[in-house]
Amino acid sequence: MVSYKELGLVNTREMFAKAIKGGYAIPAFNFNNMEQLQAIIKASAETKSPVILQVSKGARNYANQTLLRYMAQGAVEYAKELGWEHPQIVLHLDHGDSFELCKSCVDFGFSSVMIDASHLPYEENIALTKKVVDYAHQYDVTVEAELGVLAGVEDEVSSAVSHYTKPEEVVDFATRTGCDSLAISIGTSHGAYKFTPEQCTRDPKTGKLVPPPLAFDVLDAIMEQLPGFPIVLHGSSSVPQEYVDMINQYGGKLPDAVGIPEEQLRKAAKSAVCKINIDSDSRLAFTAAVRKVFAEKPGEFDPRKYCGPARDLMEELYKHKIINVLGSNGKAE
Repeated sequence: MVSYKELGLVNTREMFAKAIKGGYAIPAFNFNNMEQLQAIIKASAETKSPVILQVSKGARNYANQTLLRYMAQGAVEYAKELGWEHPQIVLHLDHGDSFELCKSCVDFGFSSVMIDASHLPYEENIALTKKVVDYAHQYDVTVEAELGVLAGVEDEVSSAVSHYTKPEEVVDFATRTGCDSLAISIGTSHGAYKFTPEQCTRDPKTGKLVPPPLAFDVLDAIMEQLPGFPIVLHGSSSVPQEYVDMINQYGGKLPDAVGIPEEQLRKAAKSAVCKINIDSDSRLAFTAAVRKVFAEKPGEFDPRKYCGPARDLMEELYKHKIINVLGSNGKAE
């Protein structure tokens, strides 16, 4: 058993309470490799933003659970090295799909876990979520649950259609499970193709797809039912067009990739939405930078020479999200 406190990590309880009161959201950045982790920590340390390092089941398998523990510990020490005296860093399991996986993460030093039983019938979702909560809370690990279904694909999580969270269910669900935060469905979606062209309109000037707006009426109804309760938005990458264009320019093929407009995320961040998940955007930045190097320097074979520019572009992206979208900069001095 490894306690996250021994690694210098924190759970989400205090940072969520501050975020709701302060009208900003905590960035939850998924990572799969060292370069992503370096970029996240550098951006968070330089902006003094609390941050959630998210690891999916697939990413944990990819990295190895033991290496991951030391990477998280190293991230805390790296943040201190960068001058962040009291780093506020969470290691979070994203979309845990079983009690066994969540338990394993708690036992290996995660400070927060998500149990995603949203695909199950309502009562089964409650039962599985409560089982995870009961275990995790013994070790002061916070638990995120999900109610409603997001469309799209992310690692092992996929759904062809979305189902908005029902506001009339949230009080019963939160009360009976004891979860610390609730991921809801209001129109966000996983992946780089969050909406089909048929769901969008086209800007007559640019020809670019314009996605449908998020269902803020559903969010408002949920906040009315659960005042002050931490709400989470998954699938909230904006799919920046400059990265898509770079990828396509240098040999990629991402037609009609579209994400959530940043102005809608800014609006959400000022509400009880205190955690916003971003994954696809950093994947796009990484891929765009790597493709550019390969296209311009086809003889390059030193990973540092193409992973380095990718790391720099991701750091730039993370800082932009922290400062200009989520408003979490300066909240963890």
